[in-house]
Amino acid sequence: MTVDQYKVSETSMIADARSLIRHVFVRNLVLMANIGIHAFEKTGAQRIRVNVDLAVRETDQPPVDEINQVVCYEEITDGIKGIVGRRHVNLVETLAEDIAAMCLEDPRVRSARVRVEKLDIFENAESVGVEIERFSSRV
Repeated sequence: MTVDQYKVSETSMIADARSLIRHVFVRNLVLMANIGIHAFEKTGAQRIRVNVDLAVRETDQPPVDEINQVVCYEEITDGIKGIVGRRHVNLVETLAEDIAAMCLEDPRVRSARVRVEKLDIFENAESVGVEIERFSSRV
């Protein structure tokens, strides 16, 4: 990890006015997804939960009350739904990477932390899944 990536990692933990960072998030988005490697998972959709936390670069200008001035969580949610509905995916890791890549397309997003959980796999576990954090190459 480079020094610059480490600095981003530190600031991505919390919103930080000094670093001009705010967080845009989607919490506990439950969707039906065609996902999994097992035969029973390939016959139909299953419930997943997606959480996304984006470290977003703010400007040093006074805030403007206009939607085009911010990273829109509705667009992020619609993007996640589009990715999930596009095709069968074998691994939660693949789905998380696809979601992170979509989030990082916005040049204001410095990092994307994505968690994807399968909700109905084990009777005695609330969920299983993966969480990743990816950084923009523009940082």
